[in-house]
Amino acid sequence: MTLDPGIALAGLPIGLIVGLTGMGGGALLTPMLVLGFGIDPLTAVSSDLVASLCMKPVGGAVHLRHGTVRTDVVRWLMLGSIPTAFLGVLILTSLLGGNGAAMKTLLGGALLLVLLSMVVRRMFGPRRPVEADDRAVAPRPLATLAAGALGGLVVGLTSVGSGSLIIAALMIVYPRMSMRSLVGTDLVQAVPLVGSAALAHMIFGDVHFGLTASLLLGSIPGVYLGARFSTKASDTVLKPVIMVLLTASGAKLLGAGNGVTLLASACMAGYAAVAMMADRRRLARYLAAQPGPEAAALAPSAPLPDLGTSARASAVVEGASEPVR
Repeated sequence: MTLDPGIALAGLPIGLIVGLTGMGGGALLTPMLVLGFGIDPLTAVSSDLVASLCMKPVGGAVHLRHGTVRTDVVRWLMLGSIPTAFLGVLILTSLLGGNGAAMKTLLGGALLLVLLSMVVRRMFGPRRPVEADDRAVAPRPLATLAAGALGGLVVGLTSVGSGSLIIAALMIVYPRMSMRSLVGTDLVQAVPLVGSAALAHMIFGDVHFGLTASLLLGSIPGVYLGARFSTKASDTVLKPVIMVLLTASGAKLLGAGNGVTLLASACMAGYAAVAMMADRRRLARYLAAQPGPEAAALAPSAPLPDLGTSARASAVVEGASEPVR
């Protein structure tokens, strides 16, 4: 098993983004391996999933401890995602394992799906109840099962979307559930989903444990540092950066030229800038409506245009209540 210092170093900033925002792991790590280091797509997907399995349980354990997980919803998601994750790996290895071009196209499409899920989350998140009695929200078995099945298939095929795709689906299926419970439920369901896909890749795929160890060597310290500093950084700033990176990576994997990639990235940067300004205005209105002590607790440490907001204020922008720590 040989460690690659370059991959470990590149994994550090991606781990930092994951720790700060709770998203972006597979959607950023796998394209980095394929486009940046020339790793075979099947090897990249297999090794990234095994690495992700070591990082996923942390956030889920926190939400379980705080009681912000709908375990009945998790069960229905698991019934759909675990078998389709295995199916996705079987399809990948038996039909596409030797076709690098087809795998790059598949991965590029998955990245654009994740990008679409982020737009859906922006559309539906701010309308979501801040505080709600989530116990009164009845489970929707068939719709939840379908969301899990789709997410499992995509993750098995590409390693992308275990969190971002499913939470977007859950926001549509459960419009009255609070963001806090949605995030907790999504984090917990991702553990068996990724575990199923990782196990299938270890059996049928092409896991390189040296590559996996290199990813973990860089990304785990990054996740830890990101989690430590998450109360001082705003994912309102970081998420637009992720959206631009996903656009550029997806376009390149789909075979777009440099001109098209730059144009698509510029359009996404424009959308992200407008969205960020809208978030600032929403946060400013929220702060203006709060009593003095509450506003002081949420207020940015710098003037609002600099957006040095806390994690709690960032959650307000998403329509969520105070994040679970």
